Amino acid sequence: MAQTKRVTLNEIAAQTGVSVTTISKVLNGAADVSSATRELVEDHLRTSGYRRRRSTQRREYIEVVLHALGGDWALAVIEGVRESAARVGMAVSLSVSGDRHSPGREWLDAVIRRRPTGIILLFADVPAEGREALKARGIPFVIIDPAGDPAPGIPAVGSANWSGGVAATRHLLELGHRRIAAITGPEQVMCSLARLDGYRAAMMSAGVAVEPEWIRFGDFQRDGGERHAAALLRLTDPPTAIFAGNDLQALGVLHAAAAAGVAVPRELSVVGFDDLPIAQLASPRLTTIRQPLREMAEHATRLVLESLENPQPKVTRVELATSLVVRDSTAAPAQSA
Repeated sequence: MAQTKRVTLNEIAAQTGVSVTTISKVLNGAADVSSATRELVEDHLRTSGYRRRRSTQRREYIEVVLHALGGDWALAVIEGVRESAARVGMAVSLSVSGDRHSPGREWLDAVIRRRPTGIILLFADVPAEGREALKARGIPFVIIDPAGDPAPGIPAVGSANWSGGVAATRHLLELGHRRIAAITGPEQVMCSLARLDGYRAAMMSAGVAVEPEWIRFGDFQRDGGERHAAALLRLTDPPTAIFAGNDLQALGVLHAAAAAGVAVPRELSVVGFDDLPIAQLASPRLTTIRQPLREMAEHATRLVLESLENPQPKVTRVELATSLVVRDSTAAPAQSA
């Protein structure tokens, strides 16, 4: 089978009229290139399908990029990447950039200069120009997908958010609850909607009508969970159970219940999502949906390493199963609803 001819810098220089030296500067992220020349070169790198050869002389490491440090979710992912990279003798570096949706432009300029072996991003997406720039430089990347909506063809590792929502709600239904509320995440984030759709599907399957006031869109933060739970508990006919879209919001529900004098789980059952270490430290210990964060990190690292050998892998999207972990925050309702 004939191999595709590799595009060379000399060929791009002939097409653009830009010297090989200047093209190399663009590839390496040098600042002393005009924006017009940079745009011209980037365009030809993209349309020509140029792929830089992997250097064997640079220190090999994987860069993990996220919008904020801290939090058990990010720490679990970072540790999973670190362990997987260490097995093949690679180091790990961290970068903070952008927002929950994508990294900032300044990160892209800097990472081109750093040229890591591969990149793992904790974002919903990478802008198209960033994807092409990384591909041209032979830097594979994978998204560990906190939002659930990567663009088609982007290598990503996620979890089964919809089935997790189903499992959480079915657990409450099987305990005998019928007035079950849901506090999901931001309305524009796909994983929030997937978990909420799982809740709705389980309720519909059980023949239980969902009251509009039972559904709240939060922000995946403890304060938001506490605020929405307090409002739910003030309803004339409050819920006997709440499915929170993540563990932080579930902690907020526990705080709101304590403030309102509502006993958990005797008067209110609570289910979270993620199974972070804080779930076992909560009082009562939190029933939750386990999202396999370390396994997601391991799969993402594996995809990056495989892409070094095969820039066009057969598998670009991996979705890992979620599972119910029953602890102390759920029980049968005190009275049949």
